[in-house]
Amino acid sequence: MSCVLAVAWLAAWTMALRAGEREYQGDVTDVVTIDTLDPHGPYNKIWEPYIARWGKNHLVAVYGLQVTGKGDMGDIVCSISRDAGKTWGHRTMVFDHRMRNGTVQYAYNNAILFRPPGQDVIWMFAMRAPMYYRDSENADLVAAYSPDGGYTWHHVELSNDYQGSLVIVAGIEVIERDGIPVYLLPAHRNSFRHDPHGDRRQFVLESTSLLHWKLAGYVPYADDDPVFLHEGGIAAADAEGELMMVMRTADMQRERPLKTPVAYSSVSTDGGRTWSTAKPQPDLPNYRSKSFFGKDAHGRQICVYGDSVDRRGLYYKVRPAGGDWSAQRDFYVADNRNSYPTLIEEKPGEWLAVWDSSNSKDDKRTAIRFGRLKVDK
Repeated sequence: MSCVLAVAWLAAWTMALRAGEREYQGDVTDVVTIDTLDPHGPYNKIWEPYIARWGKNHLVAVYGLQVTGKGDMGDIVCSISRDAGKTWGHRTMVFDHRMRNGTVQYAYNNAILFRPPGQDVIWMFAMRAPMYYRDSENADLVAAYSPDGGYTWHHVELSNDYQGSLVIVAGIEVIERDGIPVYLLPAHRNSFRHDPHGDRRQFVLESTSLLHWKLAGYVPYADDDPVFLHEGGIAAADAEGELMMVMRTADMQRERPLKTPVAYSSVSTDGGRTWSTAKPQPDLPNYRSKSFFGKDAHGRQICVYGDSVDRRGLYYKVRPAGGDWSAQRDFYVADNRNSYPTLIEEKPGEWLAVWDSSNSKDDKRTAIRFGRLKVDK
């Protein structure tokens, strides 16, 4: 293909993507579609994106493609932008369910990205479960790293002292103990779905190497208030050295939204090893859907969430240190479905965001979108 034809084809492809953009309201700007689901392909869902920065204009996004006939099981792919998110390249495969590991065929989901401060490498952590499972509720941890900004990925077998199933979806928080960086990865397990003697628990893994992980601690719930705490995100709390986790919630028996559908929170004062008994966050709605919880360079916490069971619009609230959560603001609201937001701070108070979306009010998880959010003081 000549250079002229290649440029023309890329321009046409970009215009086709942008033609699928939805009219929306909200504070997120510069919205573009990273990728869309091929309705005639082997997948029936494109979902759960994560984003990382490699250079000034070089961004990396990863997300999942669900194999038809399975629940939250499929492949992990990567897309790269070299112009600060204006356009995105073709997806490339990172974890492929068709490739066997020995005699076992795995499916993958829920990729997260992490670039250790000061290092020229991006880590990806994800879940894998044997392909013969119905869904990914009983998965283990798998990883890959990229030394060149997402163009190539090298698979890694991890050493895990935690020897149970897990589900991950939120990013890594870095703390320091005795002058050594410690990486905290929130996770939960849901072995109760397929085992009447299983359980549902939110916990935290820790590592000093990103290769060897062990259990840091569990988040307890009140004995008289058994809540399915899961998909928690960790950020710094108001007090120096404290951490706060905000968690998705559901009832313990049926995994349905709580009667009062709100998120729960917990605090750790010892670097993630012990956590306070989880309690409701009455100002943060949660209808059994993952929220984003983080803290910006100005010391403000932010939570991005959906406010309905059918996961239509995304909204957000901001809380200054020592203050209350703001009134609800529109993040991205359109006549479609949206969920699983992930944000990274680009500049103080300015965020890059990705989430799974769609082009119809009746369909969900048929597009991956990118945008920017500037939170005014």
